[in-house]
Amino acid sequence: MTPLKSRIAENHRRVLRRVESACRRSGRDPAEVRLVAVTKYAEVDWILCLVELGVHDLGENRPQQLLQRAAALPETIRWHLVGHLQRNKVRPILPVTAWIHSVDSVRLLDRIERLAGELNRRPRVLLEVNVSGEESKYGFSPSELQAEWPRIVKYQNMEIAGLMTMAPYVADPEQTRPVFRELRELRDRLRTSVEGAPPLPELSMGMSNDFEVAVEEGATMVRIGSLLFEGLST
Repeated sequence: MTPLKSRIAENHRRVLRRVESACRRSGRDPAEVRLVAVTKYAEVDWILCLVELGVHDLGENRPQQLLQRAAALPETIRWHLVGHLQRNKVRPILPVTAWIHSVDSVRLLDRIERLAGELNRRPRVLLEVNVSGEESKYGFSPSELQAEWPRIVKYQNMEIAGLMTMAPYVADPEQTRPVFRELRELRDRLRTSVEGAPPLPELSMGMSNDFEVAVEEGATMVRIGSLLFEGLST
């Protein structure tokens, strides 16, 4: 094993151990939590090391970079768009993206619904919720999502698989717990509030600084970037 792959493998093991510990503390099965490796700042050879280690869920923030990397990297990768998606980028993204984590408006949902029908695709999407209310963040407010929910459940050309949020960046990760808990509680209300509502099994929440708290509060996907590439330099 090369020094590069050895370092990435050790970083990966550390993250998985922390996920497992958080699951034990909360009485969960670690198999319930999917690690999405965010490769926004990663070199291509770093990404290939991850793939060789069996990491196939990779996340990109920018649609254009996702498209470029999807064309150049192994087809075994399941690409997750975790950053903001503009409506004019939906068409090229749909054929290559396994998961869209950042669906933040009814207008974007309308666009996905129409183009997915045209392209004969059924994308898996997560609805982004701005639980913290920060003006710098995208997403539905909890009240807006609840108000739009009866309309949203009627879409036919996509799988609305769950919710996503980003907590504020704080020095003490414990302070993020109310945000993650509120997303889980919102999910629980939505899936029982309207007849025929989807079960919303996925909660995408938690990043390198706060993922353990997110796992304790029910995250099924954690989006980890910097911890996987710790000790490397571009």
